[in-house]
Amino acid sequence: MARIDLSINKNGRENAIKRFREQNIILPTFAQMKTPQNIPEKIKTELDNIGLWDFHPRNLFRITWKNQPKPKGGEFAKVNYLEIPSEISGVQTRIFMLIGKWFPTGAHKVGAAYGCLVPRIVTGQFDPTYQKAVWPSTGNYCRGGAYDSSLMGCQSIAILPEGMSKERFDWLKLVASQVIATPGTESNVKEIFDKCWELRASGEPLVIFNQFEEFGNYMWHFDVTGHAFADILDLEMRPNDRYAGACFTTGSAGTIGSGDFLKQKYPLSKIVASEALQCPTLLNNGFGSHRIEGIGDKHVPWVHNVKNTDLVTAIDDNSVVRIARLFNEPEGQAYLAKKGVDPEFISKLNLFGFSGIANMLTAIKFAKYYEMDGNDIVLSVLTDSMELYGTRIEEYREEMGPFTGYDAAEVYAADLLGESTDNMQELTYEDRKRIHNLKYYTWVEQQGKTYAEIMDQWYDHDYWTGYQHQLPEFDDLINEFNEDVGLIKKYK
Repeated sequence: MARIDLSINKNGRENAIKRFREQNIILPTFAQMKTPQNIPEKIKTELDNIGLWDFHPRNLFRITWKNQPKPKGGEFAKVNYLEIPSEISGVQTRIFMLIGKWFPTGAHKVGAAYGCLVPRIVTGQFDPTYQKAVWPSTGNYCRGGAYDSSLMGCQSIAILPEGMSKERFDWLKLVASQVIATPGTESNVKEIFDKCWELRASGEPLVIFNQFEEFGNYMWHFDVTGHAFADILDLEMRPNDRYAGACFTTGSAGTIGSGDFLKQKYPLSKIVASEALQCPTLLNNGFGSHRIEGIGDKHVPWVHNVKNTDLVTAIDDNSVVRIARLFNEPEGQAYLAKKGVDPEFISKLNLFGFSGIANMLTAIKFAKYYEMDGNDIVLSVLTDSMELYGTRIEEYREEMGPFTGYDAAEVYAADLLGESTDNMQELTYEDRKRIHNLKYYTWVEQQGKTYAEIMDQWYDHDYWTGYQHQLPEFDDLINEFNEDVGLIKKYK
C-alpha cells in the first residue's frame, strides 16, 4: 500500500512551531476546508476585516470552495458553482462548474499547494526557518505555493514558463522570494523539471514541491474538491436525475483526483481527461504547443490515476481563444444577449479562464457523445477567472483585429453550438495501460522513479486508496501541531 512519508523530524518541527508562534500562524484542517462553517467563531470574526487576497495568515482558512463571493470580509456559504445554460452549451444536459475565482489568489491551486506543503511542515520535514519552498508550475500552482509560503513564514522560489501571462509574473514578483522563467509556454513542462534538477545540484537548502508527482495535490482534490462536487449534487439532483461524470483538463492531474472520490460514491459515473488538440499526448502520444493556459502537456503526471479514467478528449485551442473573446468582448456579450442568454449569466462570464472554457467544451462533448438528456448531470471546474488573463484579450485585439458582431455569430455557431464528438476516445483496459506506460519515459527515465513504483501504480489494487486512507492522519498531525504552537487555545 502506497503512503506519503509522515515520519517526524523533531528539530524541523520544533523550528516550525517556534516560527508559527512568532508569526501568529494557525493551520486549518482538511475537515475545516471541506466544511468551513466549523471553523472557530473567533477566527471567522477576524476574517471579517481581511481581504480575500490579503497576506494575512488567517486567510489560510479561506482555502475552501465555500467562501462568500466577495473581495473582503466574506464569511462562508454554500459551495461556489454555476450552471451552464443550454443557450451556451447547446445541450439539455445540466452542466455544473465549481468556481475557482473565490479562493485567495483567484485560483484553486492555492489548495493543492497547501496539500503539498503542510504535511512537510507539521512533520518537520520542511523547516521554514532556513529552507526554501520551490514551486514548479505552468502558472497558478506556483502562485498558490508562493502565497501559502508567504502566509506560513517561508521563503519561496516560483518556476514557470516565460510565455505565461503578464499578470502572473507581475503578481509573483511581489510575493515570491525568487521568480524563475523557463523557456517556452504552457506545454514546456520538461524545461521546468530541468530547472528543478539544476536547483537540487546547487546545494541550496530547499525542498521542491512538484505538483505533478506530489500526492498532497491529489489528496487535497480527492477530499476537498471531491466533497465540494458532492455538495453540488446534493443541492441540485432531482428524483429522476442521473450523475453521469466529471470532466477535467488534466494539467497536473490533481483536480481529476476528485473524480476518484465521486466514482466511489457513484460507481457508474465516468471520469473524462481532456487536453489541447495541439498537444494530444493522452489521445495520440502526441506533442506540441498550445494556448490553453492552466494545463500542462507532453507527459502523463505521476499522480494521474489513469486506470480510473474512462475517456480522453482533445480541445482545439483556437476554439478556446475565440470563446474567450466572445465571453469578454462587448460585441460578444451583446450577441449572447440577443440569443437569449440570461443577463445575470452574462455578468458572470469573467469567471471563465482558458482552462475553464476548455473544461466546459469537454463537458459538452461528453454530453453529446453519450446522447444525454435533461436528467443527466455533468460536473466540471472553473480553475480560475479571466481576471488573471486580462492582457491576453488586448493581445488578441492587436493580433486578430476588433471583435465584431459577425465574429460573435461565427464563434457562437461554430465553437459553442458546433462543438462535436471528434478527437475523443472511450478507453479500454489496453488504452488506459498505453497511457499509463507513457509515465515511464518521464518519471523512471528522467525523474528518478523506480520500475517497481510504476508497476505498483498499475497492479497494486490498494495503491491509490493507500494515500486516501491517510487523510485522517493529516488532520491529526495538523491538530497536534496547532496545539503545540499554542495559539489555537484562545479561539476555542
